[in-house]
Amino acid sequence: MTQTTLQNRPIKTKSVSHRAESAVPRTSARVTAQPRLRLTRLALLTLIFLAAFAVNLALGSVNIPLKDVIVTLLGGEPERATWARIILMIRLPTALTATLAGAALAVSGLMMQTFFRNPLAGPFVIGISSGASLGVALVVLTGGATLLATAGLGGTIGVALAASVGAGVVMVLVLIVARRVESSMTLLIIGVMIGFATSAVVSILMYFSRPEQITTYIRWGFGSFGGVSWQTMPVFSAVIAMGLLLALGTGKSLNALLLGETYATSMGLNVTRARLAIIVSSALLAGAVTAFCGPIGFIGLAVPHLCRGLFNTSDHRVLLPACVLMGGLVALIADIVAAMPGNMEFSLPLNAITALLGAPVVIWVILRGNSMGRSFG
Repeated sequence: MTQTTLQNRPIKTKSVSHRAESAVPRTSARVTAQPRLRLTRLALLTLIFLAAFAVNLALGSVNIPLKDVIVTLLGGEPERATWARIILMIRLPTALTATLAGAALAVSGLMMQTFFRNPLAGPFVIGISSGASLGVALVVLTGGATLLATAGLGGTIGVALAASVGAGVVMVLVLIVARRVESSMTLLIIGVMIGFATSAVVSILMYFSRPEQITTYIRWGFGSFGGVSWQTMPVFSAVIAMGLLLALGTGKSLNALLLGETYATSMGLNVTRARLAIIVSSALLAGAVTAFCGPIGFIGLAVPHLCRGLFNTSDHRVLLPACVLMGGLVALIADIVAAMPGNMEFSLPLNAITALLGAPVVIWVILRGNSMGRSFG
């Protein structure tokens, strides 16, 4: 009986060893397939984004065939000469603005969610949007627009300048606090308090303003991608490009911060430097969009979760470029929906459209509950 048991043991060991050896190729094949699947999805997302960009140029108060849109973009002449002017002078700047703004908000939201380890954080959580809104309110609601117009800075340029100054002041305050405070949660609370304080000042200004001034301010708060012309596009695109390049360089730092600042420090990360880079990048992106397009919500909150679900990863080296494409795509779709009434002088409020698109995503995030732990340590 003892001899039989001894004879059977090698057979059992061999069987386990055989199963282990057969499992190794499956695991390695699965790991190898994941990057290919992500590349495939990234390529598919790029194609969908390009299609949405072309549709955005084709639809509006005057519907233009896609064939003529492509011919015009390639330097040819469309069937009607007026279509070329509509595409190149009106719709192309708007589509480029939507693409840049959507990418900026999505990347900024992704960085804030990781930095604060909060799935419901957004690009405006540190008060940048509130500072920009206060700057615009001081110009629009107090008669400052007249002074700017006298100085040759009237209209959209004056409003963008006021918003940039307001956002810049808040960014400087946040950077000063970030150097003195070690806890990210404390920084989050201070950012929220700055938002409440600036909102209170805006409410007081609105109380003493004339109805037409309040209407102008509310219209700015609706958000729009149509306020950037070819004259202001170089400034807008340069700031967005600067912020995106800085953000793409923080991928490894964001991956380390997923498990907390203590773990990131043990991995050799300079947390103070990484924190400043993340805040500056996010502030540049959110501030530029708010200054030129108004306080556009939900894109920066919803798009990062869409990308995590689509690519099934928390690696920011994948999520950052994915958010650039997905953010641009969602912004283009929102702009198409907002222009559906088909009237050049009337379009739906952009913030209402982004909320309708983003709210279901946020609800989905909340209902997922415990599954968020994988993405936020």
